[in-house]
Amino acid sequence: MTVESTAERVLRLLELLQRRPAWTATDLATELGVTDRSIRRDVERLRNLGYPVLATAGVGGGYQLGAGTRLPPLLFDDSEAVATAISLRLAAGGTVTGIDDAAVRALAKLDQVMPPKLREQVSAVHAATDTLRTPGTTVDPDVLVALARACRDHLRTRFDYQGTERTVEPVRMVTTGRRWYLLAYDVDRDDWRTFRLDRMRDLHATTLRFQPREHPDPVEYVHRAVSQNAYRFTARIRFFVAAEAVRDLVPATVAEVVEEGPEQCLLVIGGDDPDWIVAHAARLGFPAQILEPDELRAAAARMARNLESLAGE
Repeated sequence: MTVESTAERVLRLLELLQRRPAWTATDLATELGVTDRSIRRDVERLRNLGYPVLATAGVGGGYQLGAGTRLPPLLFDDSEAVATAISLRLAAGGTVTGIDDAAVRALAKLDQVMPPKLREQVSAVHAATDTLRTPGTTVDPDVLVALARACRDHLRTRFDYQGTERTVEPVRMVTTGRRWYLLAYDVDRDDWRTFRLDRMRDLHATTLRFQPREHPDPVEYVHRAVSQNAYRFTARIRFFVAAEAVRDLVPATVAEVVEEGPEQCLLVIGGDDPDWIVAHAARLGFPAQILEPDELRAAAARMARNLESLAGE
């Protein structure tokens, strides 16, 4: 039998093992048109490739894939596995627009089955490489992988966050394109929190599993935390124009735009400086009305007087 046909048969065997929980050697041999002895050899080849194929003896015994092996049936040699993992790390770091979240999930899966020697090679290449990127914050890929697993497997996680140790139940990571955030239940504070991944230190996913809680929408929660909750003032400004017109000019990471009608919408934006908020709203060029807070109305009045003075009125 040729090497090529052997490889094809091993792929087919892996596909069969992923299709249902358990197979007898006889059933596998029938499906593949080979002998039981060939099945045993092919099972050993899969094990050498890093797939934990479990075997049980006796009546009703057979073969099944171990936990955590729901991966695409790809057979990488060492150089291919290293190249793929390095590429995924770069993509996860934001160098390839639009695929960073998928890259994290794929990297977590690949990292799980890579032999330690290959994982060390990938880490060495990454540690020795710098990437010229657009302004933003960088996140350690090992943190991304660890949190991806913790979210998937419901593992309590500990880390240092700006000098304070936090214990959380992670739910989901959210990326804005420039930064990564984690939505998690803070065990000590008994409430939901968001955390910036670039501010995490000494992260450790424990072996303690938690029962998932009913949680807020991760994207919505992080959006509000980023655009409103972190600031001294939360402004509400009504614009007399279609919501899409405002959304075209205001990024979702900056403010929330709520549609109130065909030609009316509400802008909810956070900021520490009322003058900045007023200037930002005025630059949009649409008819508007400040609803709150009072500090914003005072800032708008000051700006109106300054503009009258500049115009020589």
